[in-house]
Amino acid sequence: MHYLIISSAFTAMMSMVSVAKAQLAVTSTSFENNASIPLKYSCEGEQISPPLHVTNLPAAAKSLALILHDPDAARQGGFTHWVTWNIDTSGDIPEGFKGGNQGHNGAGKPGYIGMCPPSGTHHYHFMVYALDTRLNLDMNSDKAALEKAMEGHILARGELVGLYKKANP
Repeated sequence: MHYLIISSAFTAMMSMVSVAKAQLAVTSTSFENNASIPLKYSCEGEQISPPLHVTNLPAAAKSLALILHDPDAARQGGFTHWVTWNIDTSGDIPEGFKGGNQGHNGAGKPGYIGMCPPSGTHHYHFMVYALDTRLNLDMNSDKAALEKAMEGHILARGELVGLYKKANP
């Protein structure tokens, strides 16, 4: 009896571990991983979000969420440029995306805000999450609220890192 309970618990735990290891592939037609993000997507350009493509989506995914974060920013914890959730699972997030639900960025405004580092080259992490549900979050939600709401719902995650340095500092 005890063996059956322990065995079942172990099996359940291992299935959660394997799910957590699932990896999305996140790419862009505008820049390669660990390469420069074009000026167009920055405060010096059009300030629109770049196109993203997500593959290796789990069949059970009901929605995607995305956080764009700059850990190099001088603020404690970095600066969040974009928080969006309830993105459909087609795998395509087009340039200038305004779909899904747009949460508050680090400036306290909804939607995407372009890269604008005061000095040097910063790293911008486009973190995409495949979720087993659609989230019921207030539109004023920020990165912390989204991360909390995603707890226990992440089937897979992936990341694309872009670099940006101001052309005219």
